Amino acid sequence: MLEFADGLQATRKTLFVEVILPLAISRNYTYRVPFELNNAISIGKRVVVQFGKSKLYTAVVANITEHAPEKYEAKYIIDILDEQPVVTGQQLQFWQWLSEYYMCNEGEVMNAALPSALKLASETKVMLNKDFEYDKALLHDKEYLITEALDIQPELTISDIAKLLGQKTVMPILKSLFEKNIITISEEVSERYKPRKRTYLTLNPAYHNQENLRELFIILEKRAPKQADAVLAFIKLSRQQKAVSKNELIEESGSGESSIKSLIEKEVFIAEDRNVSRLGYDEDEDQLSNFVLSPAQETALADAKEQFLEKDVVLLHGVTSSGKTQIYIKLIEDMIATGRQVLYLLPEIALTTHIIERLRVYFGGMIGVYHSRFNDNERVEVWQKVLNNEYKVVLGARSSVFLPFSDLGLIIVDEEHETSYKQFDPAPRYNARDAAIYLANMYKGKVLLGSATPSFETYYNARVHKYGLVELTERYGGVQLPLIEVVSISEETKRKTMQSHFSSVLMQDIQLALDNKEQVILFQNRRGYAPVLMCRVCAYTPKCINCDVSLTYHKHTHKLHCHYCGYKEDSPTICPACGSTHLEYKGFGTEKVEDELSVLMPNVRLARMDLDTTRSRNSLQTILNNLEEKKIDVLVGTQMVAKGLDFADVTVIGIINADSLLKYPDYRANERSYQMLAQVSGRAGRRDKQGKVVIQTYDPNHRVIKQVIANDYNDLYFTEMEERKSFKYPPYFRIISMDLKHKNPEILYNQAEYLATELRRHFGDRVIGPEAPLINRIRNYYIKSIMLKFERDTISIVKAKAIIRDVIIQFQTTKLSKGSIIQPDVDPY
Repeated sequence: MLEFADGLQATRKTLFVEVILPLAISRNYTYRVPFELNNAISIGKRVVVQFGKSKLYTAVVANITEHAPEKYEAKYIIDILDEQPVVTGQQLQFWQWLSEYYMCNEGEVMNAALPSALKLASETKVMLNKDFEYDKALLHDKEYLITEALDIQPELTISDIAKLLGQKTVMPILKSLFEKNIITISEEVSERYKPRKRTYLTLNPAYHNQENLRELFIILEKRAPKQADAVLAFIKLSRQQKAVSKNELIEESGSGESSIKSLIEKEVFIAEDRNVSRLGYDEDEDQLSNFVLSPAQETALADAKEQFLEKDVVLLHGVTSSGKTQIYIKLIEDMIATGRQVLYLLPEIALTTHIIERLRVYFGGMIGVYHSRFNDNERVEVWQKVLNNEYKVVLGARSSVFLPFSDLGLIIVDEEHETSYKQFDPAPRYNARDAAIYLANMYKGKVLLGSATPSFETYYNARVHKYGLVELTERYGGVQLPLIEVVSISEETKRKTMQSHFSSVLMQDIQLALDNKEQVILFQNRRGYAPVLMCRVCAYTPKCINCDVSLTYHKHTHKLHCHYCGYKEDSPTICPACGSTHLEYKGFGTEKVEDELSVLMPNVRLARMDLDTTRSRNSLQTILNNLEEKKIDVLVGTQMVAKGLDFADVTVIGIINADSLLKYPDYRANERSYQMLAQVSGRAGRRDKQGKVVIQTYDPNHRVIKQVIANDYNDLYFTEMEERKSFKYPPYFRIISMDLKHKNPEILYNQAEYLATELRRHFGDRVIGPEAPLINRIRNYYIKSIMLKFERDTISIVKAKAIIRDVIIQFQTTKLSKGSIIQPDVDPY
């Protein structure tokens, strides 16, 4: 009895939990744990809490304490959702670091980190009040309809009622019913994730006896031959595999579902619903296949391993098609042999879908894939498999850094220079490459950064020996770098040899490739048909009603689109300003390139790869498969085609207009242009054939184009770094930018001036701005930007961030701040 009493006393200890809410709030809140849940509560579990008057949220337990909050009375948590924690202690530490480094809130990090199916939806549910009697004759028509529906179905959500009545606004009607005490309204939390189920069949043990089985066949062949076929098919399948699903049996036997159902009812088969993977590949086989590295790859691999003895981060600087992936695979094999996990980061889903097929050959069911194209349930499934250490390798886009690893030994960041690793909206505005370095350090793991055109920050860190550096200077298999020819658009225009946007040189090279049964990729880094529609009489240009941008014409929808907010309108045939019919499309995007080439070469099999053609789930994979199977002759695309695609028969690359890259008003324009041009060029030529790249430009003597032709990354690096140093840009200086937004431009001006003045009091001329960005209104919010530059080695960035936070908090206490949105961005590049 004494032991029981002691245990009871322990469970009645008053516990409080600090929780992270999925909201952009400045701090975490503390809730009280009901005594009966004391033994079930633990850090990393999800709990349901009330925040505000009636809203319920899923929160994650970050800390457990016996101390009550001093400034408010703690509410009780309502329920615990997990038997085991779904968030690890290391993840919580990682979330905290991200929120501090990138100047956001832990709730914003939680929103980015957790799959949405692990975040519960608060749905208002409506029920009839069972304790109240009412006269239906006194109800209005819509009130009567709702009560009738609730008689049939005891609970309805507000969205159900809106559909029932065929109108969006139903709250006034519900308010009336509530005030009459006819209904009750409650906030219910619904769990989104449901494991995928599949019905598996086993033969009743009674029929393991051969005599009983023979008698069964005699009966079925006479009375139900389809059922006899199903039993025969089951026996055949069960010899080939461990488990037989109902769907497999229906397909194999040719029997209908009714035959299988009858056999289950007769207890010939025993049916069992099991959780199965949604991930679409066999996870039972683990296989490692051997391949031979070239001498250059062997040397690079040995150098990387040696440098990992002293450095936590190593840069593998290898030219395009040098075989970096094979080196990655060898390092992954070594890490798997030690029992540790590997995260393989890729910047684009295009790369993910293409490379996963290669890696499955080597790693089979040990590899998991994680990216935004997966639906909620699939993402939760990967989350759980990583949490349970079932996956040794995870391949994914930037959000993969949030997965619940247990023993992460190596992170590979392929194409580390890519801007896709940076999240710009919403917060946290993190760079997955930089976050990966901190993440690996938490697990005492290593990071390999791979690129043919490294970011200047990474290359700088390697040159000053902060990172290790491994060079791979030759293409795998002795394949030559492509021949690059620059074509002057102005010269071809003078000679009248341009056909639409295609020079005579490019057209000849396309035709030659097609004659040789080879493939072509055409690059134009703008989607849509035409970026501007203009009246030739009055120069009117349609603009977005929400943003300060011209609308882009999309021919396939015959609509004008805003690429910032999604607004669409019909393309006019008459100028809305002057009534003229002389409307002209200016500029061109991938859609127009595809359209023009289909006219010039009507027999060519064309495809387009951009955001518009890859929105649906399997569309991107279909394009890549068709290219690999040579069902496509010419692929037109945006920067998606530059991301590591490796197809043996692509021998010609055409860059339709390089000037849009070179003329962009940004201090990184030359670096980004070189990276893009070099990466696109790297898609040309493989194995036994030298590729050809045609760069069309109005400025053939541009320094960057000459550096691309010479494949001279170092010349670009040293030239640009001199300018970076002179003008106080990274990597010599750290940058924190701040976007201030408001719907009223005059109020915004005053807010921005106030903030800039306060920041200058602390940082002086390190503060630049406020100034309007290139696009100064998006989604009806006007924008002002303030930039702060800090010397890398002499200023404490931690102290600077603390001061900036204090200035923002102080500003938010003033009346002037009303209606403002402030978005700090650390390392905004």
